[in-house]
Amino acid sequence: MTTYQRPHTKTLLKRLREEPRWLHIVTGPRQTGKTTLVQQVLGAIRRPSRYIAVDAPDPATVLSAADFQTHPTQLEARTSLPPVDRRDSRWVVRQWETARLDAERSERGSVLVLDEIQKIPNWSETVKGLWDADRLEGLPLHVVLLGSAPLLMQRGLTESLAGRYEVIDVEHWSFAEMAAAFDFDLDRYVYFGGYPGPAPLIRDETRWRSFIHRSVIEPNIERDILALQRVDKHILLKRLFGLGAEYSGQILSYNKMLGQLDDAGNTTTLARYLDLLSSAGLITGLSKYAGRPHRRRASSPKLNVLNTALMSVHSDYTFEQARADRTFWGHLVESAVGAHLVNTGHPEYRVYYWRDRGREVDFILEHGRKLVAFEVKSGKRRGNVSGLDAFGQGFGLKASHIVGRGGIPVPEFLLTPAKEWFGES
Repeated sequence: MTTYQRPHTKTLLKRLREEPRWLHIVTGPRQTGKTTLVQQVLGAIRRPSRYIAVDAPDPATVLSAADFQTHPTQLEARTSLPPVDRRDSRWVVRQWETARLDAERSERGSVLVLDEIQKIPNWSETVKGLWDADRLEGLPLHVVLLGSAPLLMQRGLTESLAGRYEVIDVEHWSFAEMAAAFDFDLDRYVYFGGYPGPAPLIRDETRWRSFIHRSVIEPNIERDILALQRVDKHILLKRLFGLGAEYSGQILSYNKMLGQLDDAGNTTTLARYLDLLSSAGLITGLSKYAGRPHRRRASSPKLNVLNTALMSVHSDYTFEQARADRTFWGHLVESAVGAHLVNTGHPEYRVYYWRDRGREVDFILEHGRKLVAFEVKSGKRRGNVSGLDAFGQGFGLKASHIVGRGGIPVPEFLLTPAKEWFGES
């Protein structure tokens, strides 16, 4: 992983070589390598840069020796000020001021990176004021903001920073990336999923499971959702995550979920909590495709993990036990297919399922008014080709495909981004 570079690295590097017209927003689920790719870019770009994590201790070394040599008066005044909590917007102002000094003394400008920016209250208003002031001055300072909670980042961006930023979405690692970086074959990718951090641990499944629980699931739920969103029923949210991991690849009505969860919640609460889990990159609930949008929203969701590691670790199956259980492995493969469509298609391509009178299509991919349908033949059941035919007659299709036996091999499918099914490269 230390040498592998994701495509996002080239994208960010290219943007940092341009004039600073917009803020650079790097966002995505936890453990997808956002910090690593930004640090790779900082190592490749030839200009002063500062990487600062909001949730790390505040070291005195944020001010370099060059700072004191070049601007001793200004920095003496700054360092004589009382300490400011990193969760205070004044802390952002101080870091920004230091980066401004870098930009002023460098012919090539400078780069400021703030990681986990969403943890600072009212961060977007503070950034807006600083950024607008820099644009008026024509200051050559690039600013990169990272965040692991997409919903929180999106709220701050849309409320205060409209027209001032470009986003780089860092999705879960694909089969192609895990194969290139860690030599994963198809079965290992299907079971262990696309988290790069614990990939070296897969030969010790106990350690791998512990990593997923403690470094992926718990921080996502406890730090990114419960600590930063209003959630009245903490236990219900956690149980919903477990239910989603257990029933991934299956359609489950909200009423049935309430029965399984044994909680006095309501369907509106469950739908909101499922949206929160989706925003954190954990589990999504796919809507049933229908011609009218309100009918889609009212449908029972098809649960799908966004990284199959979450399903595997919840099952308590070992890798070999999972492969031996044909039904479970079928749901795992189907979940990998669904996750691939969602992760590679977001946000331009929308993913649905379809079911009517016993006929079903596993996944419908929508782009504009074009539709492509997929039926997964993974061993869990016989392929429902009649579902593809019925859906095509009712709605019209650009194309339909069988994934698995008798159709597109699963490895080939997982190597194909969503947009390519529409002939787009």
